[in-house]
Amino acid sequence: MHRTIEIAFKDSVVEANLNDSKTAKKLLKILPIQTQASIWGNEIYFEIGIEADLENGKELMEIGNIAFWPAGNAFCIFFGPTPVGDGTQPRAVSPVTVLGRLTGDNAADKLKAVIDGDTIEVRLKK
Repeated sequence: MHRTIEIAFKDSVVEANLNDSKTAKKLLKILPIQTQASIWGNEIYFEIGIEADLENGKELMEIGNIAFWPAGNAFCIFFGPTPVGDGTQPRAVSPVTVLGRLTGDNAADKLKAVIDGDTIEVRLKK
């Protein structure tokens, strides 16, 4: 499948490639999503309109991972260390399903401009 999505915020857009997980396929069916971002350390998250079981759950993430957090029905973007990590890598508060990862130069750094409450949109790249 490997579909490319765009994550738009302020005057920027970053791209991410989705994997072939069942949850990624569910995400594609509900795009586009426009909502307000919540920030937790260097993670952006927001509730989305799907429910999905955990697939190959992981807590330790890599910078640039995008994931689904079943406990909060939330889409998560990891762009740096989070409060429960060791200070170098992002760690989810509880297991998440990895959906894919950001692509392009400096995509994770661009996301540092997002603040709590900013409008964010996730859409399929045309």
